[in-house]
Amino acid sequence: MPNWSFEAFKQVILFFMNPSMCHPIEIERKFLLSSDAWREPAAGTGRRISQGYLSADGGRSVRVRIDGTKATLTVKGPRVGISRPELQYLIPLSEGETMLGLCYRPLIEKTRYNVFFEGMKWEIDEFHAENQGLVVAEVELDNVDQVIALPDWVGKEVSDDQRYYNSCLARAPFSTWDA
Repeated sequence: MPNWSFEAFKQVILFFMNPSMCHPIEIERKFLLSSDAWREPAAGTGRRISQGYLSADGGRSVRVRIDGTKATLTVKGPRVGISRPELQYLIPLSEGETMLGLCYRPLIEKTRYNVFFEGMKWEIDEFHAENQGLVVAEVELDNVDQVIALPDWVGKEVSDDQRYYNSCLARAPFSTWDA
């Protein structure tokens, strides 16, 4: 067993606690929306996001995202229920833009809004371009058994429907689905 110094241990802990560097596990539920009642509490929170996939296969993905003036590279592992490994790294914006040019098409274009409801942050993604007309709400959980209150504007849960994964929307956009 390695002999860890306090300083080495502290650096490892700080790495995993740094939200701009790494979220080792993502636990997320995803829902369609039943109404536009979310729009009023979300007013003024929208921000445009462009993202693409360098790789997405077998439940694993490597995503590049530009969110305003921030770029990230995210590696996600295969899902087990509603959780999956996720490692996210800030990268220079210019490198993110270059990497986005290498991603397969179409890119995912969306506006993300935030709504806080009963202590939970809900992210509502309104998609554009090839995914125009699709609006989904996501909520990240602390554990898979966490009980949450659902806002009135939340409809059908689609957490287990792969068609709604962003990596799948990049390959089979919403506009190509049968009605």
